[in-house]
Amino acid sequence: MSGNSTTIRLTMAQALVRHLAAQYIELDGERVRLCAGGFGIFGHGNVTCLGEALEQHRDELPLWRGQNEQSMAMAAIGYTKQRLRQRFMFATSSAGPGTTNMLTSAGIAHTNRLPLLLLCGDAFATRLPDPVLQQVEHFGDPTISVNDAFKSVTRYWDRISHPAQLIQSLPRAIDTMLDPADCGPAFLGLPQDVQGWAFDYPLAFFKEQTHRIRRQTPDEREVADAAELIRTAEQPVIIAGGGVQYSRAVDELTDLAESCGIPMVETIAGRANLVYENPLNCGPIGVTGSNSANALAKEADVIIAIGTRLQDFTTGSWSAFAKDAKIISVNAARHDAGKRRSLPVVGDAKHAIKALADRLTGYSAPANWRERAQMERQAWDVYLEENISTVSPEGTNRPMSYAQVIGAINRVCDPEDRVVAAAGGLPAEVAANWRTRAVGSVDVEFGFSCMGYEISGAWGARMGQAETTPDKETIVFIGDGSYMMLNSDIYSSVLSGKKLIVVVCDNGGFAVINKLQNNTGNVSYNNLIKDCNLGVEPFAVDFEAHARAMGANAESVNSIAELEQAFGRARASDRTYVISLKTDAFDGWTGEGHTWWEVGIPEVSDNPDVLAARKDLDEQRKQQRVGL
Repeated sequence: MSGNSTTIRLTMAQALVRHLAAQYIELDGERVRLCAGGFGIFGHGNVTCLGEALEQHRDELPLWRGQNEQSMAMAAIGYTKQRLRQRFMFATSSAGPGTTNMLTSAGIAHTNRLPLLLLCGDAFATRLPDPVLQQVEHFGDPTISVNDAFKSVTRYWDRISHPAQLIQSLPRAIDTMLDPADCGPAFLGLPQDVQGWAFDYPLAFFKEQTHRIRRQTPDEREVADAAELIRTAEQPVIIAGGGVQYSRAVDELTDLAESCGIPMVETIAGRANLVYENPLNCGPIGVTGSNSANALAKEADVIIAIGTRLQDFTTGSWSAFAKDAKIISVNAARHDAGKRRSLPVVGDAKHAIKALADRLTGYSAPANWRERAQMERQAWDVYLEENISTVSPEGTNRPMSYAQVIGAINRVCDPEDRVVAAAGGLPAEVAANWRTRAVGSVDVEFGFSCMGYEISGAWGARMGQAETTPDKETIVFIGDGSYMMLNSDIYSSVLSGKKLIVVVCDNGGFAVINKLQNNTGNVSYNNLIKDCNLGVEPFAVDFEAHARAMGANAESVNSIAELEQAFGRARASDRTYVISLKTDAFDGWTGEGHTWWEVGIPEVSDNPDVLAARKDLDEQRKQQRVGL
C-alpha cells in the first residue's frame, strides 16, 4: 500500500471499509463506532475485492453471514430500530439475484425512515467482458443494471464508476442515514472491476470522525401558531408516533401531556412510547387500535400528531378524525409535517415538544374531556382483560387465539424483554392486546408490513439488545405463513449465539387475509392451506422438528397454560427456542377497536355479498377527510 506523506494507495473496496471503520458516534457518554458491522453473502461480485477488505477489518467491522440476502438486510434494520437509528449496519451481496433479493428490505427501511447501507456488486465499468454472468442487458441503455431498481426504495443512490468518487459519495451516504429529516437506506453500486482499482486516497479521508445526529430547532413562529391553536382546544388528543422514540423524547412528551392534561394515543410504530400504567395512555389508534383511542380521535377538535407519517392504518384511511378537526403535525421531515394541510412544526421532536410546553404554561384540557378519556380507557381495559382470557364471559372455554397467546407471554416475560412482530394478523393483535411495561420494548414492523421480517429483524435486534440489555430476551411472535416465507435466520441466530424466543402461531395459512377476503363478501380462496390448489390432503408443518433441524431447541404446546410453562424453559435455554402451537383461524380475532379501512372492492360482481360490501364501502367513504 504505497503513497506519499499525504496519501495512501488503496483499492476502492479497501478505502470504503477503512473509511467506515473510522466513523464514530457518542452515545450516552461513550464513543462507539457508528457502523456496528454488517451482514454478507459473498459471490463473484463482492468476494474477491470487498471480501478481501472486510477480512482485513474483521475486528472493527464484524461481518455476519446470513442465509438469504433479504433477511440479512432485515437483520440490519432490526438492529438499527433497536438502537433508535443512532447506529447502523451494512448488508453486502454479489451482483444479480443476490442484489435484487435486498429490494424488499430497502423498501422496509425507506418506508420506516431507517438507516441501512447496501453495498452491492455491479457489472464491469469497462464493459470489456460484457455480458457477464447474472447481467441483465438493456438493449437501448447499457448503463442500466438491476441496481437501478433500488432508486425507488433508497434515499441515496450512487454507482461508483471510479475510485475517486468514493471520497464524495460515501460521506454523503452516511450523512443521509444520519439526517432525521431524510433518514433512510443508502445504496452504493460497486462494479466488480472498480472494487479492485487502486487510487491515491488522501489520508484525511481515513481520519477518525465523531458524528452527531442533528436536532433541528423548530421555527418559533410555527411553534407559536401551534400553541395558540392548542389553547383553543376543548378536546385535544396527542398521537405519538415512532419519531418520538427516535428523538429520545418520551420524557418530554409525557411531561407535556401531564402538565396539560392531554390524552395520548399511539401509532403502531409508536407502540411503547408510553407504559401501560400511565393514566394518559388511552391505547393504540386506527385500524389496529382500541375503542378508547378511536373514540377520542373521532371527537377531538385538535389533533397533535408527533413523529408520525399518518399512514392509513393510523388514520383509518382518513376516516378516524372529525372532518372539522384541526391537525398539528410535529415532524423532523417537512414532507410529513405538512400532510393533509396540517399546521406544521418542522423540527426535532424533543426540541419541539419542549418549545410547545413552554408556550402552554397554564393551559389544561377541560376536566370533562380528561374524565371522558379515563372512562374510555377503563372500558377498553375491561374488554382487553376479557379478550386475552381463555374463558368467555359466559364461562365457556374459547378457542386458542392470538390475543390469548400475547396475553400469556405478556404476563410471564420480563418488562424489558423486546417483542418483535410483522405482517399478517399479529401486528394488529400485538398493537391491541400487548400491555407495555417498559418504554421502547415493542417492534411491530407495519410500515412496509413485510412478512418474514419477524425472525430476521429479531436476529438484528438481538445484536442491538446485547449492547444495552444483554440479560433480557428478544421474543418473536410469528404466524405459520410468515414462518414458511422466511425462517432460515433461526439457524443464523444459533450459529451466532444470538438467542431468540420464537412463538409460532399456526392457524393453517394466511388467516388474516382470509378474514379480509370473507369480510368483503368473497369466498375463501388461496389463503388457508385447505382452500388452495392441492395435490394431496392438506397437512400441518411440524414446526418443532423443523426448528430443531436448524439447531434450535423447540417444543409444541396445546394450551395457554402449557405455553406459559414452555416460556420458562425457553428463558432458561442457552440457545434459540421455538414454541409452536395451534391458534384459531376464524373466531379468535380481536373484534373491537378497529376503524374503517379502505380496500378495493369490485364495483361489478355476480356475488351479492361482494356487492353488499361494495355498497358499504361507498357509504363509509362519506366519512373520509377528502383533500383535508
